[in-house]
Amino acid sequence: MPSILDRFVRYVRINTQSSEHSTTYPSTLGQLDLSRLLAVECRELGLHDVSCDEFGIVMATVPATVPHRAPTIAWLAHVDTSPETSGAGVMPIVHEKYDGRDIVLPGDTSKVIRVSENPDLCRLTGTTIVTTDGTTLLGADDKAGVAAIMTAAEHLMAHPQLPHGPIRVCFTCDEEIGHGVDKIDLGKLGAICGYTLDGDGQGMVDCETFSADLAVVTVTGINIHPSIAKGKMVNAIRILSQFIARLPTEMLSPETTDGRDGFLHPYQLEGGVAKASVRILLRDFETPKLREYAQRLDVIAADLRILHPRALIDIQIVEQYRNMRDGLNKEPRALSRALAATKAVGLEPQQSIIRGGTDGSRLTALGLPTPNLSTGEHNPHSPLEWTSVEEMQKAADVLVALAIEWGKEKEL
Repeated sequence: MPSILDRFVRYVRINTQSSEHSTTYPSTLGQLDLSRLLAVECRELGLHDVSCDEFGIVMATVPATVPHRAPTIAWLAHVDTSPETSGAGVMPIVHEKYDGRDIVLPGDTSKVIRVSENPDLCRLTGTTIVTTDGTTLLGADDKAGVAAIMTAAEHLMAHPQLPHGPIRVCFTCDEEIGHGVDKIDLGKLGAICGYTLDGDGQGMVDCETFSADLAVVTVTGINIHPSIAKGKMVNAIRILSQFIARLPTEMLSPETTDGRDGFLHPYQLEGGVAKASVRILLRDFETPKLREYAQRLDVIAADLRILHPRALIDIQIVEQYRNMRDGLNKEPRALSRALAATKAVGLEPQQSIIRGGTDGSRLTALGLPTPNLSTGEHNPHSPLEWTSVEEMQKAADVLVALAIEWGKEKEL
């Protein structure tokens, strides 16, 4: 049997970086490569009902071993990696028996994973840490989750004496660009609740996420040769720069907030004199706050329209996902069983909030209660990303315990 490390290293070497500018689903072909590989591996493990559709959605079943009719649950993870940092040519570096010191990444020695900035490393001395070489992200978000699910499924198939109900395994695409569940057929999935494997550390059970919208601000100007531009040129770059400069920073930026604080986060710029745009993330745990943030953008745009009457300033708001908090009440066992499974493998479970979103946010909104579980991923979307093999393995152990917990239930 391949170890969880073997699986993880194999998966992260496949470039599955998603693209916000693609018109296809999935947004990149590399995601299909990994999805098809996972479907093959599911068949090799003996899972039932294995499928990989044209959208890269993989589904399979770990069949029940209990004699009674137990509820079906689902384990989910996404195959894509963030568009914010390159996922091409990932070179995972395995640090066995980690010595507890800062980790200098060999592909770019200016990139250093510092213990002072990563306190979780302090408790992982002597374990196996996996990093990038500093030139790309690692892809533990969410290939640590993929590896944990495949490892847990393999364990259950190899140990039919373990009592559990039916488990639906599902891998999705384009989660990082807000489209992870666009093509999931919940009827085909057929689960009473789900669990996304897409969290950091270990022992965490995320039961709240941000609510999220995307704002795309576009300034359309007038371009002309700069030698004759006086009174004619309207420079979209300058106007957009003024827009960004007016965004709040002290109270509503990710650099200055934590906990339950929301933010507005400009993260991508493009364009020229004739047209320039910025993409801004709107995030808060209280969904009505998103409208307030959008109104702030409207006020900035209105002021700039007065200053630059010949420019066009457009704001488009796209809904991305919503806080899973309220939807989990539909199936309270989803949370209680996750807490019990975490405790069963020797961890002290922590109900936590996540300053981000998962496929579980949207699945819960669609009627499938889906908490998020730890996988050992740290510093996602960054060349400083790292993961712990032991934490990944513990995530797989939690899934096995979760299967056993749900196997105690009987469908009415």
